[in-house]
Amino acid sequence: MSTGPGSPSAPAPTPTYNKRGGGTFSSLAVRNYRLFFSGAIVSNIGTWMARITQDWLVLTITGSSVAVGITTAMQFLPMLLFGLYGGVIADRFAKRNILFVTQAAMGLGGLFLAVMTLSGHVQVWHVYLTAFFTGLVTVVDNPTRQSFVSEMVGPDRVRNAVSLNSANFQSARLVGPAVAGAVMAAVGPGWAFLANGLSFTAPLIMLTLMRTKELQPTRLAPRGKGQLKEGLAYVSERPELIWPIVLVGFVGTFGFNFPIWLSAFASDVFHGDSGMYGLFNSLMAIGSLIGALLAARRSSTRLRMLALAAFLFAVLELVAAGAPDLGVFMALLIPVGILGLTVNVTANASVQMATDPEMRGRVMSLFMMVFTGGTPLGGPLFGWLTDVYGVRVSLALGGLVCGAAAIGVGLMLARAANLRLKVDVRPGHRHLAFVPRNPALVTAA
Repeated sequence: MSTGPGSPSAPAPTPTYNKRGGGTFSSLAVRNYRLFFSGAIVSNIGTWMARITQDWLVLTITGSSVAVGITTAMQFLPMLLFGLYGGVIADRFAKRNILFVTQAAMGLGGLFLAVMTLSGHVQVWHVYLTAFFTGLVTVVDNPTRQSFVSEMVGPDRVRNAVSLNSANFQSARLVGPAVAGAVMAAVGPGWAFLANGLSFTAPLIMLTLMRTKELQPTRLAPRGKGQLKEGLAYVSERPELIWPIVLVGFVGTFGFNFPIWLSAFASDVFHGDSGMYGLFNSLMAIGSLIGALLAARRSSTRLRMLALAAFLFAVLELVAAGAPDLGVFMALLIPVGILGLTVNVTANASVQMATDPEMRGRVMSLFMMVFTGGTPLGGPLFGWLTDVYGVRVSLALGGLVCGAAAIGVGLMLARAANLRLKVDVRPGHRHLAFVPRNPALVTAA
């Protein structure tokens, strides 16, 4: 590999945008991030079109929520098996170069499923195969994209850029399902898959247009043994890293099985079609987008907010499980989306800000492995629960587990920060408050 930005022997360039920016959209002042953001929104719309289409296609072919769960599991199984290796790759090679390869590979996967569907030969195993292939690529793509953010915007804007990335993804989630539902109804699912495959040309073009000398590359990790072990040891010694990762693991495994739950509510409870399923996803996306924009406005991220958001998210899942009619269920999807996104962004930003740059790829790969790697376990399990006991029981159980995890992790964070409960009975004063004693965790908690 020739010496260049991101190479260990290359001098770190002086960025032209090192002043601290404020505001919800401050990261968009950086040209490279603006290009990245623009390309991502196109590919994200295509990705959401493909997700909605593949779930509904599998449900239509098989009539089984277990099959939908297996599809989701196949997409996230590689992250569970190989997730940490993706972080090693992200830390070892120039991240922009990696993204060229991963984005092109995802586009090819989408085109394969489009060809099989449009030719009339698509079978469930084709969807499983494509989902597994996409998952393999995501093993490398996800930690690379996560850690590439800091190279584009610098440390002062990392929190804002992470939130805007989520807003980008959720904006696409708002558009993608609606477009997918319309396309499926008008011309069939194959064209939605084709749109997904072609959408990856946008990030490839934007990566090409970036000014590499304006990046702030981290020092690349040399090839060597024990790098996985080093990353795990790094996290295990830091409670401000390990407990957010544990919590998102529980939430991702037990609380984020929405492809199963929303498709089952649409077809089995409210007797709707793919349009209703797309509407449910769009409502959640509205909430998620609101949550992302609110997160982008915050100047700090506290772990106590993470535990509280996770608990409220679990409570709302329990309420949604017992929703008496369609109107109530639809109204609940927006706050569920807000809180689910708040959990994700708060944990993501907290972990990134607390991690040394040279370890960020490995730490973020562990974060994503735990957050999405539990899906191969949760997907089939909650698909089976939905088929056997009904979707209301399945959703309620997921909410109960997430709520218990939020309480447990909240208590562990309080213990790690050496918090004490302060009682003040004077009128006009806050009667109960946790007061942190450990200076190292005062800001994070």
